[in-house]
Amino acid sequence: MSMHVIRRFLPFLLVCCVLALPGPAGAQVGVGISVNVAPPPLPIYAEPPIPADGYIFIPGYWAWAPSGYYWVPGTWVLPPSPGLLWTPGYWAFVNGAYAWSPGYWGPHVGFYGGINYGFGYFGTGYEGGYWENNHFFYNSTIHNFGRVHVANSYRKAVSADRGARVSFAGGTGGTAAHPGPNEDAASREPHVPPSEIQTRHETQAGTLHHALATVNRGRPPVAATPKPGTFTGRGIVGARPAPAVHPAAVQPAPKGKSAPPAHGLEEQHR
Repeated sequence: MSMHVIRRFLPFLLVCCVLALPGPAGAQVGVGISVNVAPPPLPIYAEPPIPADGYIFIPGYWAWAPSGYYWVPGTWVLPPSPGLLWTPGYWAFVNGAYAWSPGYWGPHVGFYGGINYGFGYFGTGYEGGYWENNHFFYNSTIHNFGRVHVANSYRKAVSADRGARVSFAGGTGGTAAHPGPNEDAASREPHVPPSEIQTRHETQAGTLHHALATVNRGRPPVAATPKPGTFTGRGIVGARPAPAVHPAAVQPAPKGKSAPPAHGLEEQHR
């Protein structure tokens, strides 16, 4: 590689192999990339209707390219095999830079930085559904079935505390989460990497000009898609503006009374 190419890419991307570096509060960051710019906050968006029974919704995330951060839309994906759940990837501030730990499939959901991605991934574990006898049961309070008949579903209320839209762990402004016993156990289980269609979905998203954070200003017009690699047509969901904060909403609650819960991320966490 010529020195010209190296000088061109160094200001944007610090290429490295982040091999089991200690992350925030004892977390382990796997093989990935590291950059010196924090990822933008997570956008607010709704979940598109499920394309067919058996799909699992994978929330969107910010990925990195030499041109900067770009949004990989959330999408419905068929798991590699029954019984597997998705652990989202996450950014973490490690040794003075922001390192990416890729997501993976496994029998249990592991640590994903305490990031509140929504759609069942509220920082710890997964509240969007579970497997039983090779059948996936969906939490209907979270997912959008549209006109599709889902064979197995249930209703379970989720916490009204939506938390911040921060998209990284550790460092200034990041989450202060650390793995719990269940997440530690999940990290030692066999893992399956993202499927080929998931990888292709991320790669194709990187070719979309409007996916760049510098272009969409944190509000990607394609925030979620019904299927991987589908960025136009029916079912595409765009990001919503952040809800306005009214003065009354930030006033302290009257003495002796509790403040009402915030609902600023209801669209993101349907």
